[in-house]
Amino acid sequence: MPETPLWTSAEIVAATGGTLAGPAFEATGLTYNSREIAPGDLFLALKGARDGHDFAAAAFAAGATGALAEHAVDGGPSVIVSDTLRGLEALGMAARDRTPARRGAVTGSVGKTSVTQAIKAGLDLAGPSHASIKSYNNHIGVPLTLARMPRTTERAVFEIGMNAPGEIAPLSRMVRPHAACVTTVGPVHIEAFADGEAGVAAEKATIFEGLAEDGVAVFNADVAFAAVLDAGARRAGARIATFGSGAGCDARLIDFQPHETGARVRAELFGRPIDFQLAQSGFHWGLNSLCVLLMLDALDVSLDTALAALSEFQPLAGRGQTMTVHAPGGDFTLIDESYNANPLSMAAGFRSLGARQPSAGGRRVVVLTDMLELGDQSEALHEGLAGPIDAAGLDLVHAAGPEMKRLYDDLPGSRQGLWRETAAELAAEAAMLVGKGDIVMVKGSNGSKASLVAKALAALGGAA
Repeated sequence: MPETPLWTSAEIVAATGGTLAGPAFEATGLTYNSREIAPGDLFLALKGARDGHDFAAAAFAAGATGALAEHAVDGGPSVIVSDTLRGLEALGMAARDRTPARRGAVTGSVGKTSVTQAIKAGLDLAGPSHASIKSYNNHIGVPLTLARMPRTTERAVFEIGMNAPGEIAPLSRMVRPHAACVTTVGPVHIEAFADGEAGVAAEKATIFEGLAEDGVAVFNADVAFAAVLDAGARRAGARIATFGSGAGCDARLIDFQPHETGARVRAELFGRPIDFQLAQSGFHWGLNSLCVLLMLDALDVSLDTALAALSEFQPLAGRGQTMTVHAPGGDFTLIDESYNANPLSMAAGFRSLGARQPSAGGRRVVVLTDMLELGDQSEALHEGLAGPIDAAGLDLVHAAGPEMKRLYDDLPGSRQGLWRETAAELAAEAAMLVGKGDIVMVKGSNGSKASLVAKALAALGGAA
């Protein structure tokens, strides 16, 4: 047990107003998944599809030193509270208040996780830092990330997501960030909003409601609903910092030139010309990188440190990871964009793929699975991908799913590859999707299983 634990049972009692059942204990971490318990963890007996109390004994057997529960549990001591989720929230806010860390918060229709982790890369170089892992951005993930924040943290960044109206503001108030950003706004989760994309923009703007005094609101001035974001920032009394391609932006993109190992960016930051390298080649990283720079500036990270972090920050799994696959029929390049998809990220991906030059005889190939949660606009938004595909000059399109069939049927025959009902069927024919020298991008929603195709393509040979 370290000299200073993450939590003592006395601190948990003080934070949650609970009562201790059993001997005092100390915890070095915390989790609600009994299968992820590490020795020294606090087990959170949350109620969801399954009642976490049923797994307390297994958690103690795996090394948990205590539990946060609504009643006494077998296997070890616990702090008893009336509601374990409310107890977790109280722990998160106590962790927030006991450290002087400057905190950032990130939301947006596209790029939340990648931008959050790029900000974290800069925070890491600047000193002891903390951040969301995976996509821990909901009503459980945000307080869990807060509650895991070490006492010595100097800077932290949190991802905040939503599926429906009214979800972002409470999470932002929980984090109470010193800087908050909206990466972009697009037709994502629009089935939950009667007014569609306008409603999404209004919901995203509520992240500014949680800002600490004199907090900084960072947002994309290029989006159609930038005025909604601006109004939300002004209502919150925030200092505003914008990024985009317009002359009035605090961080203005001048030029983005992709190359084999990343991209060169020319921009202006607060009126000062800057020129820097990225390890990312996707065109959307032109604006993403400026969002990161503004957030790091607001969190007191120097420009040199921020640029050093961006130059080394690699694409995340399923979000642009690129590999050479040594297949029996010849080498090809695989770009794995299989984690998520919406019309904005699709168009950006097509543009990035179109800018790449295949080997002699190779093609620019895209493999698509259905975009989800688009409501009654799904048909039009899938069919609308034909324009960006044509503008990017892509050579071949394979597709899976009933929604992508709408796009597939609209493509000229010369561009039609294979269509199958499911991603699993397409993955089973992976060898038919690609040829020697091709550059192949796999893009689709996680729920439509695009990752099955990406894994099948990678499995055609060794990845380097």
